[in-house]
Parts: sequence; C-alpha cells; structure tokens
Amino acid sequence: MLGPVLIDLALENLHIIRRVRQIVRKWWSLELAFTDQTGYVVDHQKGVVIPPHNPICQSCLRTKEGFARCNRSVEKAIAQLTPGPEGARRLGPCHLGVDIVAAPIAIDGQTQGALFACGFLLDGGPEREERVAAGARALGLERVVPDLDAAAKRLVRLDARDADRFFDLVTTCATEAAEVAARRGLSQTISALAPETAGFGAIIGKSAPMKRLFAVLERVVETDTTVLVSGENGTGKELVARAIHFGGPRKDQPFLAQNCSALNDNLLESELFGHVLGSFTGATREKKGLFKAADGGTFFLDEVGDMSPAMQVKILRVLEEGMFLPVGATRPEQVDVRVIAATNRTLKDLVQRRLFREDLYFRLNVIHIEVPPLRERVEDIPLLCDHFLTRISRRTRRTKKRLSPELMRDLFASRWAGNVRELENTIERLAVLAGDREVIGREVRELQGEKQEDEPALAKAAERGHLTAAVQALEREMIQAGLIQTHWNKSKLAEKLGLSRTTLIKKIKEYGLEDELDEP
Repeated sequence: MLGPVLIDLALENLHIIRRVRQIVRKWWSLELAFTDQTGYVVDHQKGVVIPPHNPICQSCLRTKEGFARCNRSVEKAIAQLTPGPEGARRLGPCHLGVDIVAAPIAIDGQTQGALFACGFLLDGGPEREERVAAGARALGLERVVPDLDAAAKRLVRLDARDADRFFDLVTTCATEAAEVAARRGLSQTISALAPETAGFGAIIGKSAPMKRLFAVLERVVETDTTVLVSGENGTGKELVARAIHFGGPRKDQPFLAQNCSALNDNLLESELFGHVLGSFTGATREKKGLFKAADGGTFFLDEVGDMSPAMQVKILRVLEEGMFLPVGATRPEQVDVRVIAATNRTLKDLVQRRLFREDLYFRLNVIHIEVPPLRERVEDIPLLCDHFLTRISRRTRRTKKRLSPELMRDLFASRWAGNVRELENTIERLAVLAGDREVIGREVRELQGEKQEDEPALAKAAERGHLTAAVQALEREMIQAGLIQTHWNKSKLAEKLGLSRTTLIKKIKEYGLEDELDEP
C-alpha cells in the first residue's frame, strides 16, 4: 500500500505537483490533495486540514460530524476508482452535494492511492446550490455561515472547457506521481517508514538508496578488501567506514582516521608513518605513526583525493606491501592494516588530469561505495530527525521534543546542501530555540530568519511582539491538530498533551473548537 507518509515524502514535493497546485489555486481556488489506498486524506493523517476555498466546506471540516462525513465521502468516492487509461473521473457528489474529482495512483496495475479535489460544482442549476445549502443546514453550519444560500451561490463552477483542463491537470499529476513511486519502489506500508531505528550499524535509513548501500556493506564487512567511499560532504562517509570495521572480523582491533587535507605533506607524513628522534627540527622524541597504531585494525583515510603525488606514492607502498618508512628512519616497518579511503571528489577525473596516480586509484577502488546525498533519500528524514531528537534528549536529560507536521513538511522541501550533517545541526538549533516547548513548530525555525510561504498564527503573533497572543496561537494550533489526529478523542489528546481532560475541554471551548463535538 502506498501509505500517507510515503505520499507526503516522495510525491507531494514533486515539482510538477507543486506547480499544478499553484495553477489550480490561481485559476479556480481549488485544492488538490492525496489519499492513501483506503481513501483516507493524507493531510488529515498528519493533523492538517487544508479545506477548499469556500466557507461551507471550511466550516464543515471544523466540526467533528462534518469532518467524519467529508472523509467518508472521499473514501466512498475513491473506492470507485480502478486503474485504467481514463485518468481523472467525476465520482459523484459528497455528503453536501458538491462534486469530487479524482484520479488513481496506480502501481503494477493496482490502485495504491489517489489525487483528488472537492468543493466545487461541475454542472446543474440552482437546485444543486439549494441542495448544498440544505446539507449545510442539516449540520447546523448556519451558526458559522449565517447566509448559507448566498455562500452556496458563490461556489466555484467549472464550465465544460475549464472542466476538461482541470481533469487533464489532475490526470497528469496522478500519472507522474505513480511513475515516480514505481521508480523509487515506494509501494510499501506506512509502518515501513515509522520513526524507529533502522539501518546498518550507526547508519540510519530505510529508503531504497540506503537499502542498496546496506546490501553492499553486508558483503564487504567480512572481507579485508580495500574500500573507496565517495559522497558529498556531510553524507556520513566515516560512518560507513566505521560500520565496515565494527561489523567485521577486525572489530576488536583499533579503528583510526586521518583527514588527508587537514595537514601539509611534512606533518601528514609524520602523522601517518611516525618519525625517529632528531629526524627534523622539533623531533625531540620518537613518535609512532597512525599506521603503526592501527596495526591489526582499520585505517580510514579521509579526503584521499587531496593528497600530494609524493604522499600518494608512500600510501601505495603500504597498500601493496604493508610496509612504510618512518620519517628519518632507515629500516621499514611492517603492518597489517585494512585501508578504507574516502573522497568527495571524482578520483577518475583527477586521474585523467594527472592529479592522482592511476595505480593508486585502482588499488583503492577495489570496492566502490557511494553514499547518497540526503536530497535523494528524503524518506529517511523522519528517522534521522527522531534519532537526533532522541540523542539530544538523552544528552540534556530533558523530555524528548518532536516536530510539528508543518515544520516536517518544510524539512522535506529543503535542498540540504550540507546533507545529514546540516540536518543534524538544524535539529539541534531548533531544539535549543524551542526552549521548553515539547513540539517544535515552524515558527521556531523562523527565529533564524527563514520565512515560509504560509505563516501560522503563532508566527504572525510573534512578529507583532504579543507574547500572550503567541502562546495562545500555539495552544490553539496544537489542540486543533491533535483533535484531528485523535479523531476528536479528548481523553487520548489530553494524555498526549499532558493536560487533564477537564483543562483540555475548557481550552477547546475557549478557542472555539467545540463545534459539534460529542463526548467520546
């Protein structure tokens, strides 16, 4: 099943879907949304409601009964979908009498989700508007929208030409979403992406690129083969090296690392191979090099592409013969060391430009492992965020924080030039800026000057400098999202928020969220 989390992470952020959503909003004031295989709206699963741009649908979705009926209408409509070439279809009116249009997201001939829109009229005369107004009255919505007849007359109507265009746009987006999902192998269950520890050693991930990486690591760890790890800065190349070492037969022996770009040739040679007493000015004692210290274990050479040609020759000798000559020494030393090298540069290009020895390249590149950048494994962002927040909680001995759905959506949309390291630093900054808040919202990120398109009430209140208003806005947002997530189960929400049920009910009434709420 193509579950809500998968759709949100992999499909909602496709450029074509973002662009079409903007066009649909601009031309017709309509909203496109995803459902899972059962027809449940993905946004609702995350505690987010994005209603159509009309007051009747908006007020309906804010009540418990209306929310339930809207979801049942969508589920009933999606149940009619079958994978096929027809694309977007009109699936009958919802419980209020407005139209629903949806297109299936089909993978391997099976409907795994849908893209849909609701809250408009395709045809019919005044009788359809009257039916919508009557349905709204039956839910008691006149308390929120006093003139339901006028509101029904203002519903968006699509003529035949506009309807054809709209159907084509929905079909195009659903087809593209299905193709991307199929290519990325996203037909998994929601539980496959639950925030739990998953990965290889200390490496976390459940995405398809990481699973391929883990499959290679499983074959490599039990050997002594030299490995070349490539990838952008911040992707976790040293973590891969550590996973290889601690997952293999040398795990009880030393693991040492050296960044080859951090030192000049003289210092690097001394660090790697050691020196004898009096070998150069300042050599007041004999020093054992890192290769000797790593004897029997693993030595990780980071940024190996930045080594000078002279140093490359000496590294090649260690790889081929297991021998090196300390600075100032006359007798070589023998070591048994597994070498894992890493680089963020393309060594093959450096070889062609005669900046890197071809023989050393082939000696290092026995097994090549490429670590994917974070932007190619966005499905892993929830796992990584949960891991970083857990680590922060343990270090600070404070309650573990969590991210709001809106903030998580922003994280999915980021490019992450700094990869996992940038994400880790971002989560730590957010945890600090959040103070005592248990839920880190989008407004916390905005404290760093990062504005989002749709600012929540809390961010707007904070900009005006009203602390009380900001706190109230945060409370209202959390309670409203929690009601949706718990399907209006106040007992469950009170426990989740750390409030008594009486206090929660009082706040629900205070913020005007009690419309049509029945006692669970």
